[in-house]
Amino acid sequence: MTEKENWSLIIKPKRKLLEIPIREIIRYRDLIFLLVKRDFVIQYKQTILGPLWFIISPIISTIMYTFIFGRLANIGTDEIPHTLFYFSGTILWGFFSNCFSESCNVFISNSNLFGKVYFPRLVVPINYVLSHSIKTLIQFVILVVVFFYFVFTGSPVRASWHMIFFPFIFVWLAAIAVGAGIIISSLTTKYRDLRNVVGFALGLAMYATPVVYPISEIPERFRWIAYINPVSAPIELFRKWFFGTATVDLNMILVSLGFTVVLVFLGLILFNQNEQNFIDVI
Repeated sequence: MTEKENWSLIIKPKRKLLEIPIREIIRYRDLIFLLVKRDFVIQYKQTILGPLWFIISPIISTIMYTFIFGRLANIGTDEIPHTLFYFSGTILWGFFSNCFSESCNVFISNSNLFGKVYFPRLVVPINYVLSHSIKTLIQFVILVVVFFYFVFTGSPVRASWHMIFFPFIFVWLAAIAVGAGIIISSLTTKYRDLRNVVGFALGLAMYATPVVYPISEIPERFRWIAYINPVSAPIELFRKWFFGTATVDLNMILVSLGFTVVLVFLGLILFNQNEQNFIDVI
């Protein structure tokens, strides 16, 4: 008689549209670590400054925004020092846009890998978020140093105890980015030209988000744009917690959270649906 076979892993051809393979993701945590490490090695393997670009890039952007929007355009910053205002906006938007851009290409960019070996496909978006979280954490440390400099020099920044919840802001932004990115990625597997539209639209979206200006500078008749933009609330809430001033209310927060839930919900449905047959389409 043959012994009964015991399988440690069963790969199913289909799963429910809202099924999240949490146990499999935990089982493949070593793969997540390797993918994060790969991203760092590939991106900075043959560079002179290496990871210092994490710091140099937002600093250069902050200097440019300070000169153009703070000096030339003379746009207010709710009495927040220009360096803190633009540096924080650059960090938060950079984290969101990077997670979103890579999530938009999750199927096309990894088609060769997906077609050769099995692993839970959600590992890849998680890898994107963790990779950019590490980069953003380095930038955040610099922001904290600059923040305390302005505190000790008597600048009118009034942080609240809510600042200890800052990781929630990054989780919030990551959920919006990955949810929206996966939706776009599911469409670009069939319609490749949408990738060009998304890249162009993302560049414009930054100026519809309070990155280089506060919501208080938007005329009343146009503030509805900031309310329906789900990225506005987490950025303004971050400034409220750290600097003590921002135009954000409960309605804006609830609208943004509602959009976030919808994006994640639709993203998971489309992701589970597309991972089963996208190889045939590509």
